[in-house]
Amino acid sequence: MVRPSMLLALGALATAAVACAPADNTATTAAPSAAASTACTKDQLTLVSAGKLTIGTDKPAYEPWFKDDDPANGQGFESAVAYAVAGEMGFDRDEVQWSTVKFDTAFAPGEKKFDFDVNQVSITPQRAEAVDFSKGYYTVKQAVVTLKGSPAATATTLVGLRETRIGVQVGTTAFSAVQRVIRPSSLPKVYNEQIDAVNALKNGQVDALVVDLPTAFYVTAVQVPNSQILGQFSATGGEKPEEFGLVMGKGSALKPCVDKAVDALRSKGELAKIEQQWLGEAAGAPELK
Repeated sequence: MVRPSMLLALGALATAAVACAPADNTATTAAPSAAASTACTKDQLTLVSAGKLTIGTDKPAYEPWFKDDDPANGQGFESAVAYAVAGEMGFDRDEVQWSTVKFDTAFAPGEKKFDFDVNQVSITPQRAEAVDFSKGYYTVKQAVVTLKGSPAATATTLVGLRETRIGVQVGTTAFSAVQRVIRPSSLPKVYNEQIDAVNALKNGQVDALVVDLPTAFYVTAVQVPNSQILGQFSATGGEKPEEFGLVMGKGSALKPCVDKAVDALRSKGELAKIEQQWLGEAAGAPELK
């Protein structure tokens, strides 16, 4: 949740629709079996709504992930990614429909009213017990946002933040990142909604807010006057990087096709282009050690 001047450029993506090919490409004179050749073909997919790809996300849909609180406009990082994945799976723009899904509901156990959900959901082993994740479509770091002049504003290292009051949103990986990497002397203040944590920073109830880096750019540019990004840090303390994944119901038959779409977008450089367009300023935040 991230940074300075927001990228407001229009992100219309046109990706060629592709059908998933069978894994075995061995030459043969016999025609491939129907099951192998149509496994990822649009009209063979098991969908929430026949003929439509239903994508879930939260509301409000914040920048830079989405623009103008409208996931369907194709603008913003995650809207662009969602339509690019849909295109790789063979869906036109008018064959995509959006469903409002609260953040923590997306990865809770139970039946889903979406085919996949895109909402900055970090892939974790605990969450993966209840849902399926696609391969990661974005590798993210956490960021520290402060008010200029606050007790945290002069810190140049993670150790320098240990005596400050830190705010986080419940259910996010920021909470565990604060405890594992920053290790403050007192527990972070936890808020049910992102906007509550943002208001706590704005009102001086916390000295620093920890969110993902792209959101931090939005917080400082739009939500909290006189705020700044102090820096970014790895949420895993040097372990495997945190990644966002598309969420599907446990045992979803779509997972191989969604994974193949994500792989195709990465190999063609499309994910990198989308990230550069909508999250390009993320590289400007200093690394906190």
